[in-house]
Order: sequence, then C-alpha cells, then structure tokens
Amino acid sequence: MFISHIYGAFQTIRKTDAILQLAALAGDFLLFRAFSAAGSLENTEVVSLLATALNNLVTGELMQMTVTPAQRCSMDYYLQKTYYKTAALISNSCKAVAVLSGQTAEVAGLAYQYGRHLGIAYQLIDDILDFTGTSASLGKGSLSDIHQGIVTAPVLFAMEEFPELRGSVEHGFNDPSDVATALEYLAKSQGIERTRLLATEHAKLAARAIDALPEVGNKVALVSRQALKDLAQKLIRRTK
Repeated sequence: MFISHIYGAFQTIRKTDAILQLAALAGDFLLFRAFSAAGSLENTEVVSLLATALNNLVTGELMQMTVTPAQRCSMDYYLQKTYYKTAALISNSCKAVAVLSGQTAEVAGLAYQYGRHLGIAYQLIDDILDFTGTSASLGKGSLSDIHQGIVTAPVLFAMEEFPELRGSVEHGFNDPSDVATALEYLAKSQGIERTRLLATEHAKLAARAIDALPEVGNKVALVSRQALKDLAQKLIRRTK
C-alpha cells in the first residue's frame, strides 16, 4: 500500500512537470508567432515597443522572485513591479496601435499613458479581489498571493495603519501565523478601501489621457473614445 502511494505521487509529479513543459512550449510558440507577425509589419518602432513590453514582463517577474525584506514593505517597489508585470504590456500595446495607425507622437504618448494607468488600475483591483473574491469568481484560489508570500497594496496600506504588521510583511508571510496576522490587521484597516481609491485615481488618469487627445469631428472616433473611458470605469467595478 505504501509503495503504491509513492508510485501514485510520482506519477502525479510527472504529469505536473509535463503540463508545465507544455505550457512553456506553448508560450514560446505564441511569442514566436507574435514577433513574426510584428516583423511582417516592417515597422521597427512597433517591434521595439513589443520587445520593451517583453523585457518589462521578465523584469517584473525577477523583481517578484528576488525581492528583499525592505522592498516587500515599499509601495514604490510594488507599483514599479505592477507596471512591469501588468501595465507595461497594455501601455506599449496601446502605443503600438497608435504608431501603426500613423498618429502623431503626442497621440502615441497619450495612448501609452492611457494603457499605463489602465493596467495599474486593473492590477490594484485584482489585488483587492484576491482578498474579497471567491475561487469560483477568480478562476484561482482566493488569498493565493498572500499564501505565496506576495505582498500587495491592501496589505501595504494596512501596514501603514498598523506598523506591527511589518515583521510579517518583511518575512513574506513564511509562517502560517503571519498570514492569519495579516488578515486580522487587514480586516481592521482601510487597506481595501485605500487600494480601491488608488485604482479609481488611475482609472481617472486613464480617462484624462483620452480627454487630452486632439479634438475630432468624426462620430466613430468620439464613440470609440467614450468606450475607452467607459472601460476604465467598468474595470474598477469588476468583481471577477
């Protein structure tokens, strides 16, 4: 019986490894296809923007993997990581669309700012939902970040109110009691509310970037701009 359990566990590990390898290969394939498509456009600036987005994604992952205790407690570090991991892809993609459509440098810059603030707002709401959502609504386990030792905005805001939480944050919640302590202080704090306010501010900045675009009389363009502003508002109201 004991041997059969070991064999079963071994088979499970092998299956898991195979799935991870398949996922990595699929990611490599999609990346290859994306850059092949970008190359066919014969626009070096667009290729450069996509390369920048990819470089930022990797940088963000490295920031998360190599974080120091002091950096775990830094809101600036968290927001920079959030830009790299989430907002960089959206902002550079928005700018690439503007470049491809022959827009001016001013319009391309505003498109970038829209994507940047939209991406940060998205991630802030995602961090809230990790505490308030359910596994069914999120498509992943709730509290997954904190159980992996990942510090996000709600906890950082809670730490500002309750400095005694700092020790648990610095250690990346590596003790089961640290998770319980963090959740206790988070419930007593304004961490969730302050994170939502920060997300709302970034959504407003995204809408402001759209409002700053040059005036046009084209009805389709006006409808599209309003849709982009509406998207920013819908994003901060999402529940999954």
